[in-house]
Amino acid sequence: MRLGMVLLVTVVVGTALVAAFAAMPVVGGAAPDFTLPSQDGTQVSLSDFRGKWVVLYFYPKDGTPGCTIEAHNFQHDQPQYSQRNAVVVGVSVDTTDSHKEFCSKEGLNFKLLADTEHRVVKQYESTMNYKGVEIAARNTFIIDPQGKILKAYTGVDPNRHSQEVLAALDELQKGTSASK
Repeated sequence: MRLGMVLLVTVVVGTALVAAFAAMPVVGGAAPDFTLPSQDGTQVSLSDFRGKWVVLYFYPKDGTPGCTIEAHNFQHDQPQYSQRNAVVVGVSVDTTDSHKEFCSKEGLNFKLLADTEHRVVKQYESTMNYKGVEIAARNTFIIDPQGKILKAYTGVDPNRHSQEVLAALDELQKGTSASK
């Protein structure tokens, strides 16, 4: 009887682990779709941006120094993202009200999405523990117009990340136009 129970637990846990690893986004694979509320209260899905390049960035907390620097840099570079047919979308576990206040205070006009249930940050393996609280890790994914992840960054430097992403977009777009 015990052996049977051990086997059952092993199969259940093993199946759960396989399912968890199968859902991990990988460079070259499809970006998992999701729908989250934005700072203006609208529901935004990743699939809404099909046909555009997407810079999907995860960040720890509205209004903190590093997150503010990173957001300001993405905001400052918005014209350059537009020239590259790219949109910037930020995700944290903060609320829509927090995002709204952050955008208003800092003059941000790109989408910040509220993942208060932590589903998307987990789906994109972008979580970290800070003083016992689970928050979003500072990770970024560049997704092509067909919805494929072409580049992933972990633990980015907020001071230079936007310029780093713009350079990567130039390289990736050069590579995709050369292969057509």
